Amino acid sequence: MTETRADNVTWLTQEAYDRLKAELDHLSGPGRIEIAQKIEAAREEGDLRENGGYHAAKEEQGKIEGRILQLQGILENARVGEAPRTDGVVGPGMTVTIAFEGDDEEVTFLLASREESGAPIDVYSPNSPLGSAINGKKVGDKATYTLPNGRSMSVEILDATPYAGS
Repeated sequence: MTETRADNVTWLTQEAYDRLKAELDHLSGPGRIEIAQKIEAAREEGDLRENGGYHAAKEEQGKIEGRILQLQGILENARVGEAPRTDGVVGPGMTVTIAFEGDDEEVTFLLASREESGAPIDVYSPNSPLGSAINGKKVGDKATYTLPNGRSMSVEILDATPYAGS
């Protein structure tokens, strides 16, 4: 197995890996056959310039091919199992609790790939502005990140523990 840089690795649970692999297998096999049949059926209807069914099927084909490439990239860089981590240090696979500066409310979420969206709590990507700002920080540390409107937001890390699942 070739080792890749840590920032290219997507840590996935076995369940998420299996789900993505099944989706890839379907799209690259039966999914491609189904869309090819739709395109052929629409092509037989006549003039392609005014054939909405043909154009819709071709657009669907493009989306399928894009998703296939996305899944291949994710699975190519995936590591299945528990991400290496230490309690109290924020990283992928950790349940993180933060408090926004000037706000008493606490927010708890899983720092993980969007592909882990089946988790029973909110999932924030390590590549998001907030995820990037807190990744590697320890409990008690503060981090500042830039919001989409250009303003800065500061947070304090209150807790970071390994995700225990549902």
